[in-house]
Formats: sequence, C-alpha cells, structure tokens
Amino acid sequence: MGLMQEKVALVTGGGAGIGRGIARSFVREGAKLIIAELDAERGRATEGECRELGGEALFVHTDVGDKASVLAAVQAAVDSFGGIDVLVNNAFAPSPEVLLEQKTDAILARTLDTTLWATWWAMHAAFPHFKARGGGSVINFYSIDADTGAWRHVDYNMGKSAIRGLTRSAASEWGRFNIRVNAIAPAAAGLTFERLCREHPGFEKISANAKPLGRVGYPEPDIAPVAVFLASDMSSFVTGETINVDGGLHLWGFNSRPSNLAELEAQG
Repeated sequence: MGLMQEKVALVTGGGAGIGRGIARSFVREGAKLIIAELDAERGRATEGECRELGGEALFVHTDVGDKASVLAAVQAAVDSFGGIDVLVNNAFAPSPEVLLEQKTDAILARTLDTTLWATWWAMHAAFPHFKARGGGSVINFYSIDADTGAWRHVDYNMGKSAIRGLTRSAASEWGRFNIRVNAIAPAAAGLTFERLCREHPGFEKISANAKPLGRVGYPEPDIAPVAVFLASDMSSFVTGETINVDGGLHLWGFNSRPSNLAELEAQG
C-alpha cells in the first residue's frame, strides 16, 4: 500500500519539471492523477509514463491563466475519479525578465493570472469536493525570489507573495473542515534551470555552490518526496507552513543584481 492509496490528486503543470516529478511520485504511492498541463505533448507523455508505472492518470489540457480551464480540470477529477483529495498548484507562465520600470500592466496581469488567480480559482473549485470527502490537502508554491526581491522578477515576486498570504489564510479558515494548506519553496533543475544552463555556461556549478548542501536539486528525487509528505496522512497535523526545499539556499540567499545593469537600463 502506498502513502496515497486511492487518493485523487490534481497537479497543474504536471507535464514537465517539478510537476512531472510530483506526478510520477504520486502514482508510485497509489494516487489517481489528473495531469493539468498546457503543453499537450508533454501532458500526454507524462500520462503515459504514469500509466507505465502502474498508476491511473489522465491528461487534461489546461491553461491556468484561464478560469474556465482551471475549473474544468478540477471537474475532470470529480468526473473521472469521483472527487479530489489533493490539489497541487504548481504551474505558472514565465514572463519577460526585464527591470521593474520596464514591466507592463499586461505582463503583470498575465503573471498574476497564472500564479495568484490560478491558485485562487483551483482552491475555490476544489473546496466543496474536499469538504464532501471530509478533508483534503492543498500544496501551493512559493519562491525564494520573493524573499530576496529578485531583480527582473517583480511580477513573479508579487504573485508568489500573494500566494503565501493565501496559503496561510486558507490554512487558518479551512482547518475546521480538515483541509490542510501548505506551500513548498523549491530550488530545482526544472525548465527554467535548464534554460539558464543553456544561456549561461557554468550556471549549474554556480547554482550548486550557492547552496550549503553543495549540489543541485532535482524534481523527482528531491522536491517530490516533500509533496508526497504534504499530500499524505504523514502530515495530518501540518498546515499553514512554507517548506524550503532548496538545499539550504534560503540560509545564504543570493544577489540577483545583473552584472550588465547599465546595458539593461539602456534597453529601456
């Protein structure tokens, strides 16, 4: 028997990176899974992998920036598996990495749609189903970028800061229904990490050296086990927490001021 036997879970952004690692780990623990993913090729690939692992999994094409799409993904869990026990709000849409004064209203709106609003919509949609099943677990995602005020990520930092507030408030209010709400603040070799490695030779080594543990974290072996803990009954008395899963990066922090700041300002 796995730690998530017969639980129904929905993972947004489950087609790649951290979401894929969580999806694969969930089905190994016996969960029935909805893979809510925008990229159809990746979503179907993860669905196939999960089935090869012996799990029940269904890809649902989902744009987390669109409310109707998010609601449809939650309804797919109910229609396909009879309800929902675990909601993982992992997906977001990366935005242009430009200075604060160069960010636009449109950039901010899209980022908030795919971070804060996506999380809000999914939680509201899942709530009555959690309540009907006697409880549930929500796993949201925070970021060290919001703590350090990472340069060129102001819209992302705003969205993640709001998600942390939402996480704590929901944990406080929904505890009366045995609904636990927590967040993970990861540092892992996901899609953004892979892009940075391509764009900046030596980035992987720099990233490893920035952490007390001295290595890079990976979605499936390093981040997913914490998601399994939060999704399972092992964490039945844990709510309102933000867990840093970053090799200790939050202890040292990081300086994100661009070395080519003058060039970037000239572009504005």
